[in-house]
Amino acid sequence: MDSLFVLNAAHLHLLLNHVPTLGAVGGLSLLVLAFIRRHDGLQQAGLEVLFVVALLTLPVYVTGVAAYKKLPMGPEVTDVAIRAHQDAALSGFTVAELAGFIAWFALWQARRRGRPSPALVGAATVLSILALAIMARAATLGGEIHHSEIRAAGAVTAAMNPQAFVAAQISHFMVYSRWAWPLAETVHFLGLSLSFGVLLAVNLRILGVMRQVPFAELHAWLPWGMLGFGANLITGMVFFVGQPGQYVESAPFHWKIVFLMLAGANFLYLTVFKKAWATDGLEAPFADKAMAVGSMLSWLAVLYAGRMLPFIGDAF
Repeated sequence: MDSLFVLNAAHLHLLLNHVPTLGAVGGLSLLVLAFIRRHDGLQQAGLEVLFVVALLTLPVYVTGVAAYKKLPMGPEVTDVAIRAHQDAALSGFTVAELAGFIAWFALWQARRRGRPSPALVGAATVLSILALAIMARAATLGGEIHHSEIRAAGAVTAAMNPQAFVAAQISHFMVYSRWAWPLAETVHFLGLSLSFGVLLAVNLRILGVMRQVPFAELHAWLPWGMLGFGANLITGMVFFVGQPGQYVESAPFHWKIVFLMLAGANFLYLTVFKKAWATDGLEAPFADKAMAVGSMLSWLAVLYAGRMLPFIGDAF
């Protein structure tokens, strides 16, 4: 997988980069249709799509940075054009993740109260529209990298100094600040512990542990787990943007991204599917137990891959 990721990073990025855009269009279309028809099922489906889009946006951004590290610079492919595209992609990624988080919270609220707050649904919708607009601009800048003939005059020449770009500023801050990296590491591990701890308790409950505790009481803790997941994702991306060269050639990092997405999908399963709620006093079906075991194994894989970053792959 390591050689595939490195040698064909640009191809993988081209294969994946339309997923967030098309996914956002699909999610927004469902939300608009749900509003017109006053249909709760369509609204839930739209929110689910926005959360899945947020998960899939992660490998899109990572493969884009990996492709940037492999592209040869020249008259047609300039560092400034690529940095402009990368900054737009980073902005789109950030807004899409925030929209996905709010969409998930609306789904969690709907599971517990029957209906989500209109304010949450509206916020997720507005943020998704904003993310779609930013990603459309990122796509335009990406298309202009190899096509100087369509590049608008002055579109990327206004910021010729590399340090003028947001990603470059984050990298400079993380590398040269004495406290930024240690503080981010602390928050990263606290977030990982919080997310893993909450999901561990909920999934063990599905496996038959703590049967005397109602599932709804454990389900109430899921937002804390999602908060930890968000903190873990934010700090992890700060590390990646700060020193991408340490990660794009690291096999453990690639596997960590894969298993992190699987672990994130477990939040959606526990929130949306009704079977988990029917386990109170009953034996959970085999499929649900398999999902619970898979989630716990995914988190263990995330922990192992993160710990092995300095030792496997010779990237650090």
